[in-house]
Amino acid sequence: MSYLEEIQVKNLDHLGIVAGLIDEIGIVKIINNKLGIDVREKISAGTVVKSILINGLGFVSRPLYLFSQFFQDKAIEKLLGERIKPDYLNDDKIGRVMDELYKYGLNDIFIEVVLEVIKKFKIDLKYSHLDSTSFHLDGEYKREEDKEKQEEEKIIKERPIFIKKGYSRDHRPDLKQCVLDLITSQDGDIPLFVRVGDGNESDKAVFGKVLVEFKKQIKFDSIMVCDSALYGQENLQLIQHLKWITRVPMTIKKAKELVQNIEVEEVKDEDKEKRSDLNLESYTWKEEIVTYGGIKQTWLIVLSEKRQKSDLEKLEKQLSQEEKKSQKFLKEIQSEEFEHPQAARYKLKAINKKLRLLEIKEVELIETYSKKKEKIYKMISLIIKKDEEISRKTKEAGKFILATNLVEENKLEASEILITYKNQQSTERGFRFLKDPLFFTDSFFVEKPERIETMLFLMSLCLLIYNLGQRELRNCLKRVKKGINNQVGKVTLRPTLRWIFQCFQGIHYVILNGVKQIVNLTEERRFILSLLPASCQRYYL
Repeated sequence: MSYLEEIQVKNLDHLGIVAGLIDEIGIVKIINNKLGIDVREKISAGTVVKSILINGLGFVSRPLYLFSQFFQDKAIEKLLGERIKPDYLNDDKIGRVMDELYKYGLNDIFIEVVLEVIKKFKIDLKYSHLDSTSFHLDGEYKREEDKEKQEEEKIIKERPIFIKKGYSRDHRPDLKQCVLDLITSQDGDIPLFVRVGDGNESDKAVFGKVLVEFKKQIKFDSIMVCDSALYGQENLQLIQHLKWITRVPMTIKKAKELVQNIEVEEVKDEDKEKRSDLNLESYTWKEEIVTYGGIKQTWLIVLSEKRQKSDLEKLEKQLSQEEKKSQKFLKEIQSEEFEHPQAARYKLKAINKKLRLLEIKEVELIETYSKKKEKIYKMISLIIKKDEEISRKTKEAGKFILATNLVEENKLEASEILITYKNQQSTERGFRFLKDPLFFTDSFFVEKPERIETMLFLMSLCLLIYNLGQRELRNCLKRVKKGINNQVGKVTLRPTLRWIFQCFQGIHYVILNGVKQIVNLTEERRFILSLLPASCQRYYL
């Protein structure tokens, strides 16, 4: 045997961090307890799930159908266990595990993982954020709908989802889709609740039910934060025993009146520094007590200077565009010959429907004759501004209303309401992660709705692992008061975990004459590992 034949070199890179986080949470144990272990199988369901999560967080632009190839050059026995081979992770095995997960209940498994994370890592649940997004899909996905079952249905469905066209957040209305509802913690953006819904479902119809179901599953006194889709009389009645902060839609008459007529309060000199420290120096507000849907609430009418400037610029641009458009319409209607006065006025009405800030007004309808000596009518018109509409939009510029049912003894400071709502981007960051083009799946895994739900469940577990690792790293850096260099060489206390993953590229697991060792573990990498849970360190040290 030659010297070279006694050397084995496998890539470890950042995958030890991912595997360590999975171990620290206890995902493999939870899955095996739920699905059971068949001693005849070479690899347990929990270990298969672990391998999917490692692949999902591998960020290598490979679809999941190249699963065994993904592990060919990786330290698979180090990551998954001794005697585990890449060919154990074949299409049939992965497909069976995905079907078993769905059959057991994706929601039940996810909730158990979440409860373990909350307990072990002491996640602060004072605020939780709800939002939704859509995922477009190719394929037919034809299924017969049970209409009776759809009419009265619980939020946790016993049937698979319907893949169909609906409002597309991806701007692909031509494709069928499904919807994902996501609740995250404000502390670290940890996913707390995930639900996959039909492609055509409405946020307004389900958000109240989602929150009620979430509170049944996660029994914590969390204040729920949501966008205006939650704000409707039916939903408010449904969640009247929960604590919530949401945005008030401007379609509500009372909201329109307040935005038009109320003047927000000037900031006192002694408050300016405080607002600056909270990064709220460009906001002013005024509180009102309002009863809507039978629920007593605090409404916070907020004016954002930056948004006001942007809205006024948009209004000016819209006015300019309409002026050009209306000049064209004016020329068109004044040159046209009409057989009847009604025809001229009908045409004018149709034109004005296309304008928002301007109006073409009839000055005079002249009766005359055409070259063929036929009686015709010609309209003399002029363009006028809709002063009332322009004034309304000017007053509304930069303003929005936040509502909460926390009043009297539970009352929150106005600044806390605003800061909390601004953190609604917690869920949006999660959606950006889940829609990263590096998440690929082959048609084998999404050939039916049940597989799509399971795939989104697994992707959501990837999001949980990623955000948890990032939270732990940032919290430790804050405690030790020592930063690390980011992509541009500047010291930061808030690095992204993706950057950390990149920093760990080039770490290898080497077996030389039977001796196992990790190579390329620099001092900087050792320092980063010291900030992560002990389970991560075991894969390297």
